[in-house]
Amino acid sequence: MKVAIIGAGIVGSTAAYYLSKEANVHVTVFDHGLGQATKAAAGIICPWFSRRRHKAWYQMARLGADLYPQLILDLQKDGFETSFYKQVGIFLHKKTPEHFQDLYHLAHSRLAESPLIGDLRILSEEAIKKAFPDLQTKGQMLYASGAARLDGAALTRTLLAASGCSVIRKKVNLAELAEGYQIDGQMFDRVILAAGAWLGNLLEPLGYEVDVRPQKGQLLDYVFEDYQTEHLPVFMPEGEIDVIPFDHGRVSVGASHENDKGFDLTVDHEVLERLASDARVFFPKIDQAISKTSRVGIRAYTSDFSPFYGQVPGLPGLYAASGLGSSGLTTGPFIAKCLVESLLTNTISSEISTDNISHYLKPKTDKSV
Repeated sequence: MKVAIIGAGIVGSTAAYYLSKEANVHVTVFDHGLGQATKAAAGIICPWFSRRRHKAWYQMARLGADLYPQLILDLQKDGFETSFYKQVGIFLHKKTPEHFQDLYHLAHSRLAESPLIGDLRILSEEAIKKAFPDLQTKGQMLYASGAARLDGAALTRTLLAASGCSVIRKKVNLAELAEGYQIDGQMFDRVILAAGAWLGNLLEPLGYEVDVRPQKGQLLDYVFEDYQTEHLPVFMPEGEIDVIPFDHGRVSVGASHENDKGFDLTVDHEVLERLASDARVFFPKIDQAISKTSRVGIRAYTSDFSPFYGQVPGLPGLYAASGLGSSGLTTGPFIAKCLVESLLTNTISSEISTDNISHYLKPKTDKSV
């Protein structure tokens, strides 16, 4: 079976990795290399405190988080280094004490189905200072030891390397054939569209209306000299910014959520300065960094902010996923795994009850329009 994947972000690279485990399946990955949301994601795996009422979304996020330990173990067995993922725990900061109790009880109620949450506690100021000395906060914070930080770009590189798939770096178009599909002059039996916010560019020429919109995200990466960041927890205060320590003295701050910038990938220094200013309140050490760089990416989101995946209505053998938004690194691997299962078995995964993909991908009444 010849399979094409368009998009090498979290969904595409994970799908390539799982498909590479199958005999008699040849995979080719296409990616235009611009604006990938995965490369500009903050990288926090911690869905258990979410109050979103969309049950299917939480199930996707929970199962996605639960999938990571096995995915990491599989990559290690394949001989790959995986320090890009680490369960360092999270500090959740709220301005009012009653919010701690609400979130604590919410997460506690989810422990039974997701023990990955780990040690769940409300920490004192003394305990916070001991674990993260450079954090400047007052009062208690909520803590969950199972939360992880993830370098999405490093993960996708590793997944693609482990898959052994060839990656063609160019923008491509998709054409429907009598049997299968054509991309870049090549014929494929099955295709996975994992192009994020660019999904409409691929499906609209085939006569589909696509409910996917671009959201610009920017963040900052600081590097410090002689600063032990490997085991520092993620810090998530109220508001837009998060502080995410990685290995080797790197700390990320972000990310922005800009719904009115379209596909603009220009670095906006005013937005970055706002992020830095907000972070400086809690983490003034950013002024001691020896270097500062920025990242920009485009997330995909839908009108109801829910991700979707499955077979494209009316096009057998063509599968799509999009609308993952800012939780793409959490839900992406699970969604990819479900797409691969559907592709290989010609069935739709029923592991969770998700909204029908036809809510987001609709054939136009007049395909000539």
